[in-house]
Amino acid sequence: MQQKVPDFSALLRSAERSAAHLEMRDSYMDDPVFAAWRDGRQIELPEEYREWSRLVKETVGRDVTLRRARIVSEPVTDYIRWEHSITAEHNIAAGEQVRWLPRCVASDIALPGNDLWLIDDRQVMFHWFTGDGDWAGHEFNEDPAVVKMVTTAFETVWERAVPHEQYTV
Repeated sequence: MQQKVPDFSALLRSAERSAAHLEMRDSYMDDPVFAAWRDGRQIELPEEYREWSRLVKETVGRDVTLRRARIVSEPVTDYIRWEHSITAEHNIAAGEQVRWLPRCVASDIALPGNDLWLIDDRQVMFHWFTGDGDWAGHEFNEDPAVVKMVTTAFETVWERAVPHEQYTV
């Protein structure tokens, strides 16, 4: 059942055991850090990246497992190449576990239609994006059937996916 969407930081802070993020797009909005990377310029990660790192560190510091799985087309887009290039220093250094699944080996997985966060196998926050990758909104859901479908999809992706350290782009 769709419900009022909680603040994301509060949702992640409410996690007691696990938080899982499923990303399934090959590009998202034209992030300024991505644009700088694409143009060969180096810039310091902006404050929102540092805020994310602090939130992840706080979350895993409470013994919450935080996993991120990315389903990607191969050959990868420049956006995915950029994400891969900052994952170790940004996501993993903060405490996330990250895996990559080539889309060509995901064909037989029943996947949700949108990117999402799964909290404690009981709450789902779906993220909506436009065709160009811009933010379009989100939906919060605690329906047991939806949660079960999302949990099954994420765990199947996670099982098949390649740990970040072993995935090359």
